[in-house]
Amino acid sequence: MKKILVIEDDTLMLRTIELILKKQGYIVDLAANGKDAMTALTGNHYDLVITDIMLPFANGFELVSKIKNSSTNTNVPVIIISAITHESSITDGFELGVDDYLRKPFVPSELVLRVNRLIEKTAV
Repeated sequence: MKKILVIEDDTLMLRTIELILKKQGYIVDLAANGKDAMTALTGNHYDLVITDIMLPFANGFELVSKIKNSSTNTNVPVIIISAITHESSITDGFELGVDDYLRKPFVPSELVLRVNRLIEKTAV
């Protein structure tokens, strides 16, 4: 089974994403801040990372940069889920190597489609 790390400081949003992904059969690890996310990334392999931009201890862009520049996680796809919809923020994310960007609030089926697409793409 594929393993996903979800990084989100809003507990309700974190649990909602977890429920959506577990219903699809994914193993889901959770982190509520950048510090916990980096700890999880150091000790585990993930098939996908989903992160918010605004996080305590490290923002989502800093995390993406660390993920994409690490020797072990550089090829792990990353989806940003955020209420920040400024074009510059979206562009910044893609320039750092983000694979997808989903605006909050989102439709659960859209999240599932995007996750499945990236998981299938990296499995080939």
